[in-house]
Amino acid sequence: MPNVTTNRNAALPATAVCWRAFASRDSRYDTAFVVAVHSTGIYCRPSCPARRPNRKNVEFMPDADAAERKGFRACRRCRPRDASRAAIVAKMTRYIEQNAALHDNAPVRLAALAKVAGMTAQHTQRVFRRVMGITPRQFADALRLRRLKQQLRKGDDVTTSLYQAGYGSSSRLYERSDAQLGMTPATYRRGGTGMTIAYTVVSSPLGRMLVGATERGISAVYLGEADAPLAAALRAEYPLAQVHRDANGLGKWVSEILQQLDCGPLKTIHSAVNLPLDVQATAFQKRVWDALRAIPYGSTKTYRQIANSLGQPKATRAVARACATNPVSIVVPCHRVVRQDGNLAGYRWGLARKKALLDNERQHTVASKRTVLDVTTGARANSRAAS
Repeated sequence: MPNVTTNRNAALPATAVCWRAFASRDSRYDTAFVVAVHSTGIYCRPSCPARRPNRKNVEFMPDADAAERKGFRACRRCRPRDASRAAIVAKMTRYIEQNAALHDNAPVRLAALAKVAGMTAQHTQRVFRRVMGITPRQFADALRLRRLKQQLRKGDDVTTSLYQAGYGSSSRLYERSDAQLGMTPATYRRGGTGMTIAYTVVSSPLGRMLVGATERGISAVYLGEADAPLAAALRAEYPLAQVHRDANGLGKWVSEILQQLDCGPLKTIHSAVNLPLDVQATAFQKRVWDALRAIPYGSTKTYRQIANSLGQPKATRAVARACATNPVSIVVPCHRVVRQDGNLAGYRWGLARKKALLDNERQHTVASKRTVLDVTTGARANSRAAS
């Protein structure tokens, strides 16, 4: 946000600046103040798309709490409370990052974070999780893991890297390394050296499909137009791994994934979703991907419904990010998540493929129901004829 001259209330930009920002719907000021409208009893973000009220009915306040203390209600259209929460959480994440840099990755106590947020510890935890989709501790763990990866990629030895990243002991790191790195730290440091990834690229109803896997399970299911870009994407994550093309070794898994695209749900859905996986994921990503795998074949859910099922109704954006980073399409069916209005949202492999997947599943679902109905009707007719 640009520098502004503040009025006697140090928490607010000058009144003239507030009005100009509100009149022009300047989203840069959404976390700087809220706009309370006396004629409606509602307060909004400066960027709210609603029609502008008369200037004499407007009062500017520093935040949502100040507006609600005076009896104003949050606008349901622009949701100003969400902007306030986002600003508070951004302040907390900066504090966690700065604390890690200044105090040798010492853990941040919730009480200290609550003081930064100006809330109780319980409220701090709840607000952080609603906005970020994870707890402050999980965020700090993710930062520490990122620092570890940076140290390992620089070529530092594992012992140096783990202590500089803030791990208290090597045993704690190694006991969680498979879940966080997908391999041991030493293997990750060598860019995947010693790790074997087999892949194959086959034709599918959605174009070319790459399936990559380790000995533990499927690590990638990519969709595209040509083999080379798909193989390059697989090699990018582990440039020194033993990546080789192997159609025969992956034949069974590839066949089951293709059946998910070609055949009816009664025959294939259970085997497809139960294929073993070997993917890297945060705790929140894993929860989202597990929820996606629970969506029935031929059905869809909205991002908000997924967030609600996780007990985090405000985490719709975090759910969308988890869907976008899903590396094993089809097996983890992120294509079954749609917008609140039922329209299709972003899909890593293109909206045309997402639509084709959903249309195919709906058609097979309808066909299966008709088959069951025909069989049932025929059985009843035969029974009556026999009697």
